[in-house]
Amino acid sequence: MSVIKHKEQRVGIFIDTQNLYHSAKNLYNAKVNFGQIVKDAVAGRALIRSIAYVVGTESGEERGFFDALEKSGIETKIKDLQVFAGGAKKGDWDVGIAVDAITMAPKLDTVILVSGDGDFVPLTQYLQFNEGCQVEAISFGKSTSQRLKEAVDEFFDLDIQSRRYLIKR
Repeated sequence: MSVIKHKEQRVGIFIDTQNLYHSAKNLYNAKVNFGQIVKDAVAGRALIRSIAYVVGTESGEERGFFDALEKSGIETKIKDLQVFAGGAKKGDWDVGIAVDAITMAPKLDTVILVSGDGDFVPLTQYLQFNEGCQVEAISFGKSTSQRLKEAVDEFFDLDIQSRRYLIKR
């Protein structure tokens, strides 16, 4: 489906960093150029906020990555990695992304989810029908939920021009 984009549209971008990181690593053995994704996603519209949801570790080795995001004009929200007894690890931001998108929706015309996670289908539907927002998703199509592709108003497949959005390791 084609959506209308104009310079007065207020856009909020919510980046599921882990989702894209793992997709790029597994599909292309590369890192993601989040700055380029945000630039292309805005498409001349009014960017209100761009937030990357990231996970911090005790070692702090990811600090350089967080700094690079911020230098690209992307705000970061950091959650500590949870380590459970037995060694299981969790760093999931789905609820945080959903709460922020719902909270900010009254100030936005367009919500852009940078994720391929099908768990965002109910959020997409809520934003469309209750808040009147246009919802777009950006992700690697090969690893994106078909349900999410169908639910959003527009899906942008990073696989089509993958070199533009990747940084080789």
